[in-house]
Amino acid sequence: MASQVPPSKAPTPLSDRPLPPSASLSEPADYKNTFRGRMTASKFADPCEAASKASLECLERSHYNRDECLDFFAAYRECKGKWTAQRKEDARKGRDTV
Repeated sequence: MASQVPPSKAPTPLSDRPLPPSASLSEPADYKNTFRGRMTASKFADPCEAASKASLECLERSHYNRDECLDFFAAYRECKGKWTAQRKEDARKGRDTV
């Protein structure tokens, strides 16, 4: 369960700030392998799970100050956009999506 402490408005000290997101976070994992690697088919399999976890960890470290994690959120959105585009392209070409 999430903490009941309100978000911090004070900037996080430089020594406690998370490092900027790596470029690999904006690239989705191969979604076909992501789905095949699961025991059951699920709409919750996420090739962008690394970016999602990184953004949540950033929020934890910055005491839920969203302004300090905007780069992580952007990397996650970019990853999801690329994944969606990849799935649409595969569907257009009639490739097996799972």
